[in-house]
Amino acid sequence: MKHILEKYIGIAVTFIGMAAINPVQAATPSPTGSHVEWKNERNDTTRITHILIEEASQPRPGSLSRIGELFEGTPYGNGMLEGDEEKLRINLDSLDCTTFVETVAALALTARENRESWRDFLYNIERLRYRGGSEQGYASRLHYVSEWVLDNQSRGNLREVTGEMPGVRYMVKSLDYMTRHREAYPSLADSANFARMKSVEGGFSNYRYPYLKGNQMSAKKLRQIIRDGDIIALTTSTPGLDVSHLGIAVADSQDGEIHLLHASSKEGKVLTDPLTLAEYLRRNRTEGIRIIRLTE
Repeated sequence: MKHILEKYIGIAVTFIGMAAINPVQAATPSPTGSHVEWKNERNDTTRITHILIEEASQPRPGSLSRIGELFEGTPYGNGMLEGDEEKLRINLDSLDCTTFVETVAALALTARENRESWRDFLYNIERLRYRGGSEQGYASRLHYVSEWVLDNQSRGNLREVTGEMPGVRYMVKSLDYMTRHREAYPSLADSANFARMKSVEGGFSNYRYPYLKGNQMSAKKLRQIIRDGDIIALTTSTPGLDVSHLGIAVADSQDGEIHLLHASSKEGKVLTDPLTLAEYLRRNRTEGIRIIRLTE
């Protein structure tokens, strides 16, 4: 997925929107003006356009792993989406695990639509980040991965395949980490924002979601069920929270082993983890994983 577990592992969980629109068909204008806040507008718009043009030349445009690898070495940063007021913030100079995944996903979606403009990228990242695909204040940003999945799946942007896998388990949780830790989120000091987030969380009381047990994920099994470019969500036992980290699955070209391409707070940058995903899950004692795919 944005800054939900910073006191634990320095990450964030923020997300997305809901509107059954096909962007290839709809002539929805891309967000511009004061609604958007760039860290470095000139460099970022140039870079986005270059990535999209290069991706358009590929036989199958829109590979998450191929696009994601372009960001390797990008410094890790916290609080990338926060500010005095909610805006569509874009910063390619520094990424956390969530902004990395959603930036790559938005670029992949844009490439799959055969579009090459940074304005189309803005349209897609907004429809991924906010409920209804439209920024309408802090509480419209989708802060929990489970809501991001539900919202985007309902609009055909992605599909969670965890429940289709052998050995699937289910967790029941009330997602209320943010309002229970109000002091960690400056925007929740505002009583209106707090009330809206309480309302959002109310829809996820005793919420049931699928996961695959981390310590049961052997390298062989992961090779069988995970595709190159899948979004991998690492579940957590932290009360009130569903997911603690996000990354993109990358299949090694030599042996087919699955690795995690992610923005690592520990390493301080975006990297393809040298550990196989199976070993990564074991060493980090990860509770489990969820597997999410962009639609073709």
